[in-house]
Amino acid sequence: MTTSRLFLSGIRCEGRHGANPGEKDAPQPFVVDLDLEVRVDFDVIGDTADYRAITQVARDTVGRTSFDLLESLAAAVAEAVLAMDHVVRSTAVVHKPNAAGSIGIDGVAAAATAGG
Repeated sequence: MTTSRLFLSGIRCEGRHGANPGEKDAPQPFVVDLDLEVRVDFDVIGDTADYRAITQVARDTVGRTSFDLLESLAAAVAEAVLAMDHVVRSTAVVHKPNAAGSIGIDGVAAAATAGG
């Protein structure tokens, strides 16, 4: 078995996450970056991870769940992607753009790794 690193960045999505009052009232923007280790069986597109499906799982996880902590959301995305065919390890970095401006910094993000 051969593994490769796969990076999917800038996955834009919306979700209802946050610990502060009102943060879950309406969807807000999130951006997900994924650092994956994937199994590559042969030089055939069907024998490795499906980029489109992985992107959709990340978007669905952000859109269909609700967490207080950004760390919990990152862990949920990492676990959901890890459950996909050919994914051996998954690190999800979830950015919350609106939180950064409210505290006067350039960015707020949390990362979580699932698997090997």
